[in-house]
Amino acid sequence: MDELEILKKDWKKREHSFSQLTESDIYKMLHKRSSSIVKWILIISILEILLWLSLSFFTTDENYFKTLEIYHLSKVVPIITIVNYGIMIYFIFLFYKNFKNINTTETVKKLMQTIIKTRKTVKYYVWYNLAMSFISFVLVFTFQFKYDPNLNIVIEKATQNINPNLFYILLFTVYIVSVLIIIGIIWLFYKLLYGILLKRLNKNYKELEKLDL
Repeated sequence: MDELEILKKDWKKREHSFSQLTESDIYKMLHKRSSSIVKWILIISILEILLWLSLSFFTTDENYFKTLEIYHLSKVVPIITIVNYGIMIYFIFLFYKNFKNINTTETVKKLMQTIIKTRKTVKYYVWYNLAMSFISFVLVFTFQFKYDPNLNIVIEKATQNINPNLFYILLFTVYIVSVLIIIGIIWLFYKLLYGILLKRLNKNYKELEKLDL
């Protein structure tokens, strides 16, 4: 049994004589917990962007730039990358803003509003990353399919033995399934990463609803 449940049971036992004091204590407990959760959301988002920057640093080499040249993406990808990191930094700013707001909140209603806003921001952030991942995969595959000489050789040899229409159907089916699996894994990653925190935040919100009645 956690500290909040113990406090609530004690509140019920003494509600006639100490209701105001105990309600205030419960609010402080929920406020502290919510602030801690939002702080962790901020920390995780910062660690996430640092992780992607580190991976980019170690994987961006001469072969990477040559591949972009072959795929005719040497100008497009850097622009997309800059825009993507800019948007991620903006989301981090929103998480920081939510964290500051939740720390300065003094009423139950304002705390509830901040929790709702934080949950929406996290959901938008997750959906943005999923959409960006999907767009990136489609973009790379499209240009790879069109310009990669090695892939074109494989396709040319394969279509000599298999009906071309059937081969393309199989190729695109395999690709779509692969992308959906990868997107699903990314979704599960975010579900595990932020889902637990949002679940706890939602629990705090429901407890605040009881206080606000």
